[in-house]
Amino acid sequence: MLKYRDFVPRQLKAPGIFDQGEHESFDDAILAANEWLVTNSIKVISLETVVLPNIWSRWEDGSADASIGTGDSPSRWHQFLRCWYQDE
Repeated sequence: MLKYRDFVPRQLKAPGIFDQGEHESFDDAILAANEWLVTNSIKVISLETVVLPNIWSRWEDGSADASIGTGDSPSRWHQFLRCWYQDE
């Protein structure tokens, strides 16, 4: 069965009126992916970098949301790693 898992840098501090907020680095997401790959027996099909807007918005469902709006002001784009794999 085809599955995926996203490794998204966590939001450390929410943005405010005059603050962009804080997030972990993309490297932190890569480290989390490496740890997960080492501890699980899976068949990796592919890895991809995905960039989506506003995944931390209170009106969105994160990286799994099928429709993410760019109506927030300002709009923020977020990069994360998606691992496609086959469950054995």
